[in-house]
Amino acid sequence: MSIKTVAILSPGDMGHAVGRALGKHGLRVITCLTRRSQRTAGLAQQAGIEDVPTLEEVVRQADLVMSILVPAQASDLARQVAEALKSTDADTLFADCNAVSPKTTRDIGDTISSAGGRFIDAGIVGGPPSDTESPRIYVSGPHAELMAELDGKGIQVRPIGGDVGRASGLKMCYAAMTKGTSALQLAILTTAERLGLTGELCAEWEGSQAEALKRMNAQVPRLPVTARRWTGEMEEIAATFEQVGVTPHFHLGAAEMYRLLGLTSMADETPETLDRNRTREQTVATLAEAIGEAS
Repeated sequence: MSIKTVAILSPGDMGHAVGRALGKHGLRVITCLTRRSQRTAGLAQQAGIEDVPTLEEVVRQADLVMSILVPAQASDLARQVAEALKSTDADTLFADCNAVSPKTTRDIGDTISSAGGRFIDAGIVGGPPSDTESPRIYVSGPHAELMAELDGKGIQVRPIGGDVGRASGLKMCYAAMTKGTSALQLAILTTAERLGLTGELCAEWEGSQAEALKRMNAQVPRLPVTARRWTGEMEEIAATFEQVGVTPHFHLGAAEMYRLLGLTSMADETPETLDRNRTREQTVATLAEAIGEAS
């Protein structure tokens, strides 16, 4: 099988960048923008992604559908695509690239397979494709090797075995550290702010944890933009841990920190409107004040 047309559902922050990268390497990239936001439509246009009117047309025309959404929407999209597969008798490849637990992934795989599609478990590690960034997409499942021909086309495709759930599990473990650590740092900084100890704590970190403080200074101001998306991802990580007998409470706490951050006005920003002059101190002070007002 040769992959010539790829559908991106949906071309948001990550999806449109993946679509643009694939398009630059000669693939036709399509989507369906029905019920998508004006911003998503704009991102698709910027990336040169072609809009088709229905999901039925998507599964007829695409050799591969890549589902790239917030975790809460992954299962619903799979059900919609499954209905399109049934109505067209297509056997399109469907790669779930979302930050969901292995159990959620297996359920999505059953939905797609029972409708006649061929399922790939995929987990994206790294930032959106760019001139300097090439994310790794780990893939597993019986059809995973079919996606390998996209390797080197703005993305790195890394097969890791035959079982559905392996790729999503790896993604969960990776994000548990990266995004989970950011949530822990945010919680510590907010607690110090509420205790009136920010200056003293950061002075200690300057001497003993200088690199960690430097990363926090750079990363914390950007967290509000992603907080609402990452809340669901932390919940999926918690479910992953619980499914193998490990405590879920670390990442349920991380989900709560992102939920609280998502309630602030800072979270209304987009990557395009992000206040790039806002400091770590200002971000934490705003969150601490909001928590104080709510308590």
